[in-house]
Parts: sequence; structure tokens; C-alpha cells
Amino acid sequence: MSGSESEPALDIVDETFLTVPPSTLAAVFADPAAWRRYWPDLVLEVYTDRGDQGLRWTVRGALIGTMEVWLEPVLDGTLLHYFLRASPVPDDGTRPSGAWLRREFDRRARAAKAIALDLKVTLEDGRAAGMPPRSTVE
Repeated sequence: MSGSESEPALDIVDETFLTVPPSTLAAVFADPAAWRRYWPDLVLEVYTDRGDQGLRWTVRGALIGTMEVWLEPVLDGTLLHYFLRASPVPDDGTRPSGAWLRREFDRRARAAKAIALDLKVTLEDGRAAGMPPRSTVE
């Protein structure tokens, strides 16, 4: 979680499988309003738009670094990969303690998983892996 000054203090990786095509998830993450909803304390600027493969952002605000969602087509769905590599910006200019970094890591990792699981419930609409979407079931 922490290391030298050149390494980000937070290095968070998450993966969640969703039974929706990458284009469905790409549309969600392409909307800047969604960024503000999901990461309200961060200011994101796209530096690589990979279309249906996801986005890469620079991060400012409460953290400084980079973030990415990589949308990997797998079987009948998408493996949503999430990466956050950033360091906090302390209000008083001091380095955060190890305990604070562990709490922040846990908070950010749980928030990433909550976003992915919320999208899973919303976008899958009850669809099981290997089954067609509900709108095509007769």
C-alpha cells in the first residue's frame, strides 16, 4: 500500500464478471455524470478512451494518480477490471499515517466493489450466465 515517494500510496485492483456486453458497460463509464456519482471527491480527466475496452483517467482532488476501467470480453459477458493507483493529498501537507492509508485502501476497495456489484444487479436484470437477456426471452 505504501512505498517510496515515486510509488502510489494506494494500489487498488478489482475484478467483477457481469453478464452484459462490454459496450453496455462502456456506455455507463463514458458518461462524466457517472464519474461524479461514483467518485465524488475525485476530478477525472480521460487520457485514453479505449471505446468498448474502457477508459483511463488522470485523477486529481482527494487523490492524485491514475485510474482505469478495462472491459474484457469473456464468454457471454464482461470482466470489469478496476485499477486505482494514487496517493492522497493531505490538507496540512503531511504524509498520512500507515493506519490512515490502510483505512483509505479498505474504503476505496469496498467502494469499487460496491459500484461493480450495483452495475451487475442493474444491468444484468436477473440474467444468469449462459442465458439470453430477459428482453429476448419469450
